[in-house]
Amino acid sequence: MGLANLLIADLIRHAGPQLKRLVLTRNISESEPVHAEGASFELIVLCNRTPLGFGANHNRAFQHCNTEWFAVLNPDLRLSSDALGQLLAAGGPRDGLIAPLILNADGSAADSARRLPTPLQVLKRQAVRQRRGPDPDFEWLAGMCLLLNSEAFRSVNGFDERFFMYCEDVDLCLRMQLAGCCLRHVPGVQLVHDARRASHRSPRYLLWHVASLMRLWTSATYWSYLPVRHRLAALRQIGTGQAGGGLTGSAGGRP
Repeated sequence: MGLANLLIADLIRHAGPQLKRLVLTRNISESEPVHAEGASFELIVLCNRTPLGFGANHNRAFQHCNTEWFAVLNPDLRLSSDALGQLLAAGGPRDGLIAPLILNADGSAADSARRLPTPLQVLKRQAVRQRRGPDPDFEWLAGMCLLLNSEAFRSVNGFDERFFMYCEDVDLCLRMQLAGCCLRHVPGVQLVHDARRASHRSPRYLLWHVASLMRLWTSATYWSYLPVRHRLAALRQIGTGQAGGGLTGSAGGRP
């Protein structure tokens, strides 16, 4: 069974009544049919004629969102509980973006909550090359699982589609904070991510990664964020709140 069908099966088993609609983007031609028998949520399947970038795909899925919250989900996520409902319950009224603790396939904590990727920080990271968990002083949350307040996401014009893949999550988190929205990391909610680490093996993915970093470092958003990054720390939270509301999920869409 393909990754998308595995994710759908997990959502059918575990998602609570808050999940009203799932938008699945098939970014490449796939012959496997989509299975959603027994789902309590509506399923919309979008099929691209040509592959689009990560942000572009989720922006198009957002056009089908009519709920208070919009969940961005990688197809290689695995759920063993109602993680989306738990994230909603943990959110607060000022939250623009909520994310769980991401676990690697071996059960270790992934570094899905990180500090700003400066050129020096990226060089140090490549030199050390050791696994890290989430940073308690995070400044952005990785895009494999994000719960977005629909009004806040709309107000910042969604993902910047000039990022084809990589760094669109960093850029979105910076713009959310500059707009006065809170980011919340919820370690008590956990999902498993079967990361493929394609950029470590494929020259094409590596080039996308480098190009995205250069775009980020030369962007107006990055240079607007730098002088206020410490003042904006109050907009990054770990803990519990109370958000509530329904949500629309957007899955798939990676190049």
